[in-house]
Amino acid sequence: MSGAQGGTGSPAGTPPGDLSGDLSEVRGPAAWVPAAIAAEAPLVTVVGDAILDGWWSGTIERLCREAPAPVVDIRRRDYAAGGAANTAMNLAALGARVRMCGVIGADDAGDRLRAILEEAGVGTADLLQDERVATTTKYRIVGAGQVMLRIDDTHEEPPTAAVDLLAERIPAAVAGCDAVVVCDYGTGLLDATVREALSGVTTRDPDLLVVVDAHDTAAWSALRPDIVTPNAQEAAAVLDLRLDPRSDRAGRVAARRDELLAATGAGAVVVTLDRDGTVLLGRDGEDHRTWARPADEKQASGAGDTFVASLTAARAAGLPLSTSLDLAQAAADVVVHRPGTSVCTTADLTRHLQSFADTALTTAELVRRVEEDRADGKRIVLTNGCFDVLHRGHTRYLNQAKQLGDVLVVALNDDDGVRRLKGPDRPINPIADRAGIIASLSCVDYVSVFSTDTLVPLIDLLKPDVYAKGGDYTAQMLEETPSVEANGGRVSILDYVPERSTAAVVRRIRSLPVPLPTIDDAQ
Repeated sequence: MSGAQGGTGSPAGTPPGDLSGDLSEVRGPAAWVPAAIAAEAPLVTVVGDAILDGWWSGTIERLCREAPAPVVDIRRRDYAAGGAANTAMNLAALGARVRMCGVIGADDAGDRLRAILEEAGVGTADLLQDERVATTTKYRIVGAGQVMLRIDDTHEEPPTAAVDLLAERIPAAVAGCDAVVVCDYGTGLLDATVREALSGVTTRDPDLLVVVDAHDTAAWSALRPDIVTPNAQEAAAVLDLRLDPRSDRAGRVAARRDELLAATGAGAVVVTLDRDGTVLLGRDGEDHRTWARPADEKQASGAGDTFVASLTAARAAGLPLSTSLDLAQAAADVVVHRPGTSVCTTADLTRHLQSFADTALTTAELVRRVEEDRADGKRIVLTNGCFDVLHRGHTRYLNQAKQLGDVLVVALNDDDGVRRLKGPDRPINPIADRAGIIASLSCVDYVSVFSTDTLVPLIDLLKPDVYAKGGDYTAQMLEETPSVEANGGRVSILDYVPERSTAAVVRRIRSLPVPLPTIDDAQ
C-alpha cells in the first residue's frame, strides 16, 4: 500500500487548485499527485538499450513427437517496447515529454519498435537506425496462460562506428531536459565513449536530474548520478556480496551504505528487492523503505522499468525523494498485476491511489485479519495517532514501525477524538481523507478508526507483538503499556522529528495569505 499530503499550503489529500506549483512538501502519493506530475510535464531523455518484446500466445493440446515438450499453437502475436524503450513508454504515459536516444537496427523489428514509440508520443529523432546493428528482441511463448519459453534474439556488440554516432547525438538529445535516464543492459552500446559524452553534458548542467539504471552501476560512477537503481543482485555484485533471498536483504545492503555510495558515485542508491519492495540509501543518512504488493503468478515483465520511470518523473516534477519512491512503488504494483509488458498511465495510477479511500476496517474485520496473519506466523505491530497533516516525521516513523514486524496496523483517532486532543479547529482533514492517505502508504497493511480516549480496548482485542509510539513518549508515560505487556507484547519508542511536527506544518499553512483550496476548486 502507499499516501500523501498536499503541496505547499494544501492539507493532506487536497490538490492545489491548478494541480501545479511547488510539490516539494508533498509527503506521499495522494490520488491527485499523478495529475500534478502530468501538469508539470517534465522533459526527459532516455538513453539506452531499446528492445522489442514479443508476447506470442496460443493453445496447448499435444506434445511434440521429437521430445516431451508441449506444442503451442500460436493464436495471437503482441508486441511492446522493452528495455530502455519501455522506460520511455512509461514516462510518456505519466505525462512526461520524452526523447528516446539509442541505436536499433534498420530491420523489421526496429521499424516496429519505432512505430510503437511514436504512437505513444515518444520522440524518436534521436533513436538511430543503423544497418550494421540488429534490433534486440525477446519473445515470450505463452500457452494456456503460462509462459512456456523465452527466446532472446541478441547480437554481437555494436560496431564502434554505431557507438560513436550515438555519442555524437547525446548533447543535442539531452539539451534543455529536466532529467536524463540511463538504461544500460550491458549490450555494449553504452561504452566508455557514450559515458564520456553524457558526463560532459551533465557536468555543464548541474540542475539536470541524472538517474542510472544499469547492470553495472559502478561503471557509471564518473557521471556522479543523482540516483542509481540496482536490483539486489546488481547491488550484491558491486559489494562482492552474496544475498540470500531468504535473508534480510534490505538490512544487509543498508549496512554497506557507504560502500555502495562510494562505488556508484551516486547521491542516492535505491535498491529494488522485487517482492520485498525497495530500500533508499542517501548520502545524508536518509533512508526509506517501500513494500510491494506482489502478484501471485508472475506473467508481467518490465515492472522495474515502470518503477524507474515513475521515480524519475516524480523527482523531475519536484516531489521529495521518499514520496517519489512511494509513488514509483505504487506504479510498479499496478503493472506487476498485468500480463505482458505494460505501462502505468496517469489514470491507472490515480485509480490505484483512489482505491485506498475507503479502506478503513471495522474492528471485527481487523481482528479477523490479524488472527489469520498471526496463524501464518506473522508478527503484528500496532501504532496509533491523529495523522492529520502528513509530514516527514510521520512517514519516517511509520517506516520504522513496519520494520519491527511483518504486519503494521495503524489505528486513527476519529474526528471527535482529534478535537478532544487538538482543539475545536482540528482536524484539518476528516477521517475519510486521513484513513485513505495512511492506507495508501506502502508500509501500512491495515487501517482502523477508534473513538475511545486510549487504545487499550483495541490492544486487548488484537494482542499486538509490538506497540510502537513516537519518541516524544516513554513507555512509562503510556496508559497502554500495562495492557500491551499483559497480552505478551512489548512497547517500542521510535524516532521523533519535532521540527517536522504537525503543529509546525499547520502554522505554516495558516500563515499563507490565500485561503486553502477545496476539493471543489480542483474539479
